[in-house]
Amino acid sequence: MLPVTPAPQPLNLTTCEQEPIRIPGSIQPHGFLLALPQAGQRGILQASANLAQMTGVSAEQALGQDLRAILGASAGTQLEAALAAGAPGVQPAYMGTVQIANGRHFDVLAHVCDQLLLLEFEAASRAAAPDFRQLYPKVGNFLLTINEVQDIAEMSALAARQIREVTGFGRVMVYQFDRDGHGHVLAEDRAEGYASYLGQRFPASDIPRQARELYMLNRIRLIGDANYTPARLVPDINPLTGQPNDLSFAALRSVSPIHLQYMRNMGTLASMSVSLVVKGQLWGLISCHNETPMPVAFEQRTVCEQLGQILALCIETRTDAGELQFRLEVRRTMVSMLAGLAQNANFADNLSGVFPELLRFARASGAAIVIDDRVLCYGDAPAEQEIRALVQWLGTSGQGEVYHTDQLSRDYAPAAAYARNASGLLSVSISRIHPHYLLWFRHEVVHTIDWAGKPQDKTGVQQLTPRLSFGAWRETIRGSSLPWHDGEIELAVEFRGALLGIVLERAEQMAELAEELGRANKELEAFSYSVSHDLRAPLRHIVGFSDLLMETAGAEDQEKRRRFLKNIKDSARLAGKLVDDLLSFSQMGRASLHPSQVNMTELVRGCIQKLALDIHGRQVEWDIGVLPAVRADPTFIQLALYNLLSNAVKFTGQEAVARIAVTASESAQEVVFHVADNGAGFNMEYVHKLFGVFQRLHRMEDFPGTGIGLANVRRIIERHGGRVWAESVPGAGATFSFSIPKDIVM
Repeated sequence: MLPVTPAPQPLNLTTCEQEPIRIPGSIQPHGFLLALPQAGQRGILQASANLAQMTGVSAEQALGQDLRAILGASAGTQLEAALAAGAPGVQPAYMGTVQIANGRHFDVLAHVCDQLLLLEFEAASRAAAPDFRQLYPKVGNFLLTINEVQDIAEMSALAARQIREVTGFGRVMVYQFDRDGHGHVLAEDRAEGYASYLGQRFPASDIPRQARELYMLNRIRLIGDANYTPARLVPDINPLTGQPNDLSFAALRSVSPIHLQYMRNMGTLASMSVSLVVKGQLWGLISCHNETPMPVAFEQRTVCEQLGQILALCIETRTDAGELQFRLEVRRTMVSMLAGLAQNANFADNLSGVFPELLRFARASGAAIVIDDRVLCYGDAPAEQEIRALVQWLGTSGQGEVYHTDQLSRDYAPAAAYARNASGLLSVSISRIHPHYLLWFRHEVVHTIDWAGKPQDKTGVQQLTPRLSFGAWRETIRGSSLPWHDGEIELAVEFRGALLGIVLERAEQMAELAEELGRANKELEAFSYSVSHDLRAPLRHIVGFSDLLMETAGAEDQEKRRRFLKNIKDSARLAGKLVDDLLSFSQMGRASLHPSQVNMTELVRGCIQKLALDIHGRQVEWDIGVLPAVRADPTFIQLALYNLLSNAVKFTGQEAVARIAVTASESAQEVVFHVADNGAGFNMEYVHKLFGVFQRLHRMEDFPGTGIGLANVRRIIERHGGRVWAESVPGAGATFSFSIPKDIVM
């Protein structure tokens, strides 16, 4: 006896995101489905309930039978031969057009899922296999035409026109998903009498999350009649797994009743969607509508799917070309700014001297520089007191070295008072210790969005799907700016590295005048070769690949140009890291210490959390002993500890299990902390070089680093009046120790 199918529940918007659309348990009735064991073609395990209407054999009678008993000897033999010749995979494959015993013709698609071979039979109006000779010229013409077009909206219009010619749908739209998931209609081709949605937007809620995921898996979906009655599967679960059938790749898969109601509300009784996937992401959809039911033959769908793939590839190519051109223009501006920053010794004045280029670099309407007590503004920027408060928030809210938003008041409520000239913000921290910032502002852009019907709040229980009306509804957006481009943000990071290099240069020039840097001058002589060698290499790469990039400016080889840009980016990042570490070392000798009671246990655990990304996927055993509190500058002591723990993580990288211990001992005068590991260790003959700047005891290829970390540790500890030392046996690990006096005077 078959299980009783529960009565359908009222449509409820609150369940849209959880609706099991991959396992509907039924198919659309313009075809039928048979499920066989994947290992062979005999013994039907499941059939759709409409089998009797299609073949004259009921689903219950078909169970356990072979294909010949259901389809007739000729069709069964033909299909078995086709399956034997080409084993189907996950994606549906065309197995041929068969004529079954009652004289009807069907196109057969086959694919494998959940240990089953799923055969889908779609009713065909022709007796022979599809003839693509009339359709493929359309693909060729489309390729020739679209190659001459650069604008994505124009390319989309060509695709919409071509697909409507192939299918006969009354309206074909191409729309792109924005960063919030809303669909923006870029192009449209429609018959007379069909409403236009060109330029309008469909809310993201119209396509729930699981539906978007399914669009990525199955690139084409057809609904021939929104008023269809689903044909359930018999039995309703997979006999081999005991679970509902996954019909994600089935062409006949029944769709959500919520979506069917959506179609009826829209005045659409037939639809087809083709996914546009660009760089592995669902970029948009080609959406086809018809006011009356209509079939779309297999060969027509195949051509539409190919047209969609061609359009997606062209979109990707045009997007990459535009991205490359944009980044080159921004980089030219950055080079011009850096040249202007070398004019005189005052860093803040130098920056203010290139204010026009700063605005052009970030396409900003205003800019500000905050260094020490100085606030320098240019263009349309907030008042000085507002900028100071903003910088204080940036420093205390953990926004990081680079922060960007196109709706500042959303993160920082006081910004609502000056949304007119600072709805957008891009900030760059230009000091690791001091609240020094470079700020770019973008003014408010009040704009309107034309929606295809007013978006609804889906939190309440409703008996209809997304919307009842698709009439145009206009929304006015305030408090936001133009969004920041990814290229602008990445180049701002590079610009920050260059600024830090200039800051370092100025700091070193001034430090030469101070008596306390006498020892630093000797150190600079000792590591000058290392600096020139390590820093020169990435800078040469940047210059060399920039020249190559300029030489290929008119070439079509986008892959080569992207590779050049990647090399430039990697080299700049390495140079920036060297500059950052040098700046940090320079600041250690100048910044004032602010001693307070420091909980060393919490400090160590905080450092371990920061190292989480570095040890991802590795097995590291931490042994944290009892650590007494000390009186010291918490910021500097944390940096020293972080350097020691980071070194321990790095030099245990070749161990199957890394073991790192942090312990402490006390005497009447001082507290001594030890960081021990089971890593590579070093030869004690060279221990005198260990804490020097740019001194390495291992090859950089084996253990990358700038060679400044331990020099920073020594400078921090010595400024606290303590000492630092290390002991090791090569291949048996190392122990680094430092002391903090109990009667520290700073």
